[in-house]
Amino acid sequence: MRVQEFDDAGYDPFSADESNFGDMSDPYPLIAGWRSQGTVLEGDYRTKVGLPLSLVYPDAKTFTAIGTAEAQTALTDTNRFSNKSYGPSIGATFGHGSISTMDGSEHGRWRKIFQKIFLPQYVKAWGESIVDPVIHHLMNRFVERGHADLVDEFTIRYPFQVIYRQLNLPESDIDTFQRLALGQTDYVNYAKAVEAGQKLGEYFAQLVAERRRDPGDDLVSLLANTEVDGEYLPDLVLISFLRQLMNAAGDTTYRGTSVLLVALLENPDQFDAIRANHSLIPQAIEEALRWDGPVMIQLRMARVDTELGGVPIPAGSLVDVVAGAANRDPNVFEDPDKFDIFRERKPHFSFARGPHICLGQHLARVEMTRALHAIMTQLPNLRLDPDKPRPEIRGAMMRVPKHIHVRFGD
Repeated sequence: MRVQEFDDAGYDPFSADESNFGDMSDPYPLIAGWRSQGTVLEGDYRTKVGLPLSLVYPDAKTFTAIGTAEAQTALTDTNRFSNKSYGPSIGATFGHGSISTMDGSEHGRWRKIFQKIFLPQYVKAWGESIVDPVIHHLMNRFVERGHADLVDEFTIRYPFQVIYRQLNLPESDIDTFQRLALGQTDYVNYAKAVEAGQKLGEYFAQLVAERRRDPGDDLVSLLANTEVDGEYLPDLVLISFLRQLMNAAGDTTYRGTSVLLVALLENPDQFDAIRANHSLIPQAIEEALRWDGPVMIQLRMARVDTELGGVPIPAGSLVDVVAGAANRDPNVFEDPDKFDIFRERKPHFSFARGPHICLGQHLARVEMTRALHAIMTQLPNLRLDPDKPRPEIRGAMMRVPKHIHVRFGD
């Protein structure tokens, strides 16, 4: 089996980030200015930050929720707000069997099965057997050099390679799989996103059949041979999950790790504190996710005529839940624009809330933890390269720096 490349060999899914998610350096002052207008505003988030109207939802009536209580309600009150909102986007590319497009008992039935795989005790074991070898393999390429671009040479690669190894996919096709995985969310080039989903789906359908005939100890074999009420997981649900896993497990962790490194390099006193006391790593990760989480908004659809933040929301309307606004709510977090690993710990919205809270959150934390441990032990005296541009975290919907130029050693 070989996974098929995009028909257009010149298409570059890596360059589509800016057109899909914007290139804004700092959307937070703009969001802060909205607070004087209320906690729920009419209109969609994309337009408010200067991005073109979504081609996936061109005619939808949309509201933008920026208040913490309103975000909590929209994400947890499943009687009023539905995940069917993701049907035209995720449903079209990952597949309509994606649990992200499901509600209620249908969602709960399949999520319960997938959730068992990502419990902390299993994820911890992956840290030693899969995550560490990937990290060291990548770092060995530049550790003797004394300088590197940590995005290009490390963070954009390692989370994807972790998932790749978990699925036991062929080493020869790794670049094609990553291109397809990223291309699935290029909704500005909608036909390319659909093409990516189709090609991954065709490959995974063959792979599932093969791993049922000849299972191994990989994640595909485990899922392919899981039975529900005496039957295998439906292929529609399983293949949709594998498509989504390829994208979500690689993309958001790469963004979160990159933001964490920028925050620490720009705050060397806090980085020094972590070097001296590795037990501070978990709170540094949570603070980075709060301060500038990789995903700015989460989408819901009103199931019924309702009200949110005192604003009438007609049935069928979309609600852009701005996690980035809730994470910097001054009524919840003191001095919210400041990166401070020592602040009082409070829950953030970067992994969402409610029944659709991120399945891979434990794996993301393990990957970020292991990466930071390796960076501190293998790249001594890590600092920003004074001869290169400083890193800039950019994006209005998905946040990441394009480069992190560093020096290390003496």
